[in-house]
Amino acid sequence: MSIYRQLAEQFIEEIESGKRTEGRKMPSLRQLAKQQSVSMSTVVSCYQELESQGWIHARPQAGYYVSPRQPSHLTPDLVQFVSKVSHVKKSVPTHNALNGPLGVSSTANDEQSITELERSFRRSLRRMGDRINHYPNIQGEPSLRDALVGHFAKFDHHFSSDELVITAGCMSAIKAALESCSEEGDTIAISSPCFNGIIELLGQMSRKIIEIPSLDDGVDLEQLENHLKHQRVDAAIFCTSHMNPQGINMSANQKQKLAQLANQYQVPVIEDDVYLELSYSSHTPLPAKYYDKGGYVLWCGSVSKSLSPSYRLGWCLPGRYFEQYKTQFAAASYGVALPTQLAVADFIESGQYAKHVKRRRNQLLTLRQEYLTYLTHKLPKQIKLSNPQGGMVLWIQIPHLDHNAFAEQVDKLQLDIRLGSLFSTLDLYTDCIRVNMGFPIQGKAKQDLDTLIALIISNSKLN
Repeated sequence: MSIYRQLAEQFIEEIESGKRTEGRKMPSLRQLAKQQSVSMSTVVSCYQELESQGWIHARPQAGYYVSPRQPSHLTPDLVQFVSKVSHVKKSVPTHNALNGPLGVSSTANDEQSITELERSFRRSLRRMGDRINHYPNIQGEPSLRDALVGHFAKFDHHFSSDELVITAGCMSAIKAALESCSEEGDTIAISSPCFNGIIELLGQMSRKIIEIPSLDDGVDLEQLENHLKHQRVDAAIFCTSHMNPQGINMSANQKQKLAQLANQYQVPVIEDDVYLELSYSSHTPLPAKYYDKGGYVLWCGSVSKSLSPSYRLGWCLPGRYFEQYKTQFAAASYGVALPTQLAVADFIESGQYAKHVKRRRNQLLTLRQEYLTYLTHKLPKQIKLSNPQGGMVLWIQIPHLDHNAFAEQVDKLQLDIRLGSLFSTLDLYTDCIRVNMGFPIQGKAKQDLDTLIALIISNSKLN
């Protein structure tokens, strides 16, 4: 176990035993580094771990404090298996036409963000001039690429705007990446479970799949390396920060190792980083791309989760695949809407985007605690709930679930949730579901959540 995790476990034990009570101030970063004779980076990682799990929270300009205790609950099993090639089951629909609060991973903007976004759009429209009659730059508007470069440089993730391609959302970025570095019939490594949209896309593009089991700090990189060594994998796609659906965050060591494997075996790794900025801690983790020396990691992101899905605006840093990527994207698109690009660039440059993301993180942390508390009180104690470290989805495991009966009732009631079977090509997660927790438990969200709770209890045969 790493030093920062050992230190975090010590604090957790002290909080659970009552030695550190609710509301008590934690040592400052410098104090703790001196007390434990460890580096500042170790201390920061320790506090990030505690904060992401809800044990402590930061108060602006005041330090860290012990958070209120939350009801304890079991967590979903991490299914371990020997990975092998599989195919997408064409008979299983993965797209859901419903749009309920518990389905699509989403949340709402606050009034302050809406007001500032309106101002950014007005300013950008005034600056367009006669460009309103022109097609946008295929690679993306320079002002937006420059704004993104400056934004991520604040987190020590540096790159050139000339290396970046603006896309119509993260899935558009990933699709172009797949087209750039793989062909029909190729085998793509993914995490297990994996975002159902990725699985659906791979099926549509006639790619085979190798699922790599999840671990508590990422994925089983030993199995991945074994497949790479025996040339069974042509490319890979991994969500590395706050992995959908479990909310697991790949550790820095895992991200570094993933980038090393990509370079060592010269196999492209597409990094789905749509949740990067939605960490529950006050620090934005670095992507695997940060450790990429040879350009084998294609880093994909968007503002769909951090700002708004309606803008359909994302990006890719394709590394050594830049020319192929730009060609593929240009063949399928005339670029991304110019007004949206300019408005988002303005929103970032004005400093409002950073403020917005900070508020969203706090909002999502509060909602996570709200959902965990509500579900822990309402559900039988045998139900297992994930402890996501970021993002906005909750992974729920229901022992002894009658999957078929449950699925039929969900469909009959038009309840918008995601069944666990959608997140794998294997029959591994039929006792799991994914729930969006991006909206307060009130109105339609509360109604659907109460309906879900009743269904779980009636189908799981638990008291």
